[in-house]
Amino acid sequence: MDMSKSEMAQELYNGGFNCAASVLASFCEDYELDTELAMKLACGLGGGCAEGEICGAASAAVIVVGLKYGQCIQDDRGAKMNCHARTTQFLNEFRQKHGALTCRDLLADISQVPTPAGDGKEDVKERRRFCAGLVTSAVEILEELGY
Repeated sequence: MDMSKSEMAQELYNGGFNCAASVLASFCEDYELDTELAMKLACGLGGGCAEGEICGAASAAVIVVGLKYGQCIQDDRGAKMNCHARTTQFLNEFRQKHGALTCRDLLADISQVPTPAGDGKEDVKERRRFCAGLVTSAVEILEELGY
């Protein structure tokens, strides 16, 4: 039985890949993108480009939008405008569902949870559990939008 895209993304994420790599890799087969290359390309997007900026799962989803609708001909303004509109559509859906786009804002509630005494491993586990939901959500929103 084939795995769904969201199951694949979860398996990758639970296996230690970041949110962005997990989302993008789950769409590689559909867009004939080499998985290893995709994972490398998305690696730096995790954790909001490691700065708490736009969520890596959302960033990778925007790459998927580009794979389907991105401009590849120099003066194709229609493709560029269509891709921008569809990017905005995805980001609006993600923001509406989660209330924010940046890791900093998405994780604000979790970062306020007192870290138990010790090495902080529980805080990391809680963040990964939370982000696992964002990975699934990004994939599901893309699928609902026809990607």
